[in-house]
Amino acid sequence: MQKTVRRGVFDRYDGWRVRNVDAVFGVIPFILRTRIDSQNFFEENIPLESVERFIRAHKDDMPDLTLMHVIIACMVRMIAARPYLNRFVVWNKIYARNHINISLVIKRSVTDKGEETLVKPQFDPADTLYDVVKKMTAILEENTPEGALNGSDRLSRFMRVLPSFVMRFVAFMLHNLDKVGLLPKAINRASPWHCSMFLTNMGSLGIGPIYHHLYEFGTCSVFVAMGNKVRGHAVSATGEKDARRFIGLKFVTDERICDGHYYAASMKYLRKLLSNPASLLDPPGQVVIDDGVVKKRKGR
Repeated sequence: MQKTVRRGVFDRYDGWRVRNVDAVFGVIPFILRTRIDSQNFFEENIPLESVERFIRAHKDDMPDLTLMHVIIACMVRMIAARPYLNRFVVWNKIYARNHINISLVIKRSVTDKGEETLVKPQFDPADTLYDVVKKMTAILEENTPEGALNGSDRLSRFMRVLPSFVMRFVAFMLHNLDKVGLLPKAINRASPWHCSMFLTNMGSLGIGPIYHHLYEFGTCSVFVAMGNKVRGHAVSATGEKDARRFIGLKFVTDERICDGHYYAASMKYLRKLLSNPASLLDPPGQVVIDDGVVKKRKGR
């Protein structure tokens, strides 16, 4: 996508202005002015048998492979095939993000007072599961040790020591600079709130998924929470109840970036990927370009 679409006068450094949209989507960002106004909530319960068999089968060539890696790889592949999911709204305008990154919270020690940090690995639309595991392993090794500091940590520590009246002014300036696309790139890179999707793993804490709100600051339009593994029953094709293992995924989404049909089709695609994770071992056959940023020819 970066090679196909040139940055125009009204584009941002982190995304292209979406102009080719239905009239309704041109108006909605002015009516629903915040992400809080625009949040939709839904959940998916994903059967785990296929994924767990797949993980066991690849314990030799990918010893670090976990369910979370598979979920992240599915999210990357979903964005590559369904690019509207990588849109965001800033100052009543819709933009298509020109990269893929996913923010995650990681705990450096599993205790009540264990230090948390935020990481934001960058992915390529053509990444395979092997690529995702490699990138995630590298970023966790870099950020998990006690005392490690990343850009997000440094920014938070700097802002924490500011007097309240200075902090209010800084926050005000950051919000407004971001509205007009002038937020310093260093802050954008460090900010976990400027991302394609935000993923939190509640299952690592031994609880189910939660509906996590979207943030007003930043550009995140989709928040995904995964829970712990649970047992339940599913009705088979013959009408019999089968005991199965599931994992719950809860989504909070910004309805201004695409319609319900697009979200529903995207979730069906996610289910398809999770039922056949072997498809993630190869690059996608095609990376779909967001048609909202492609200039239409005259007469169309």
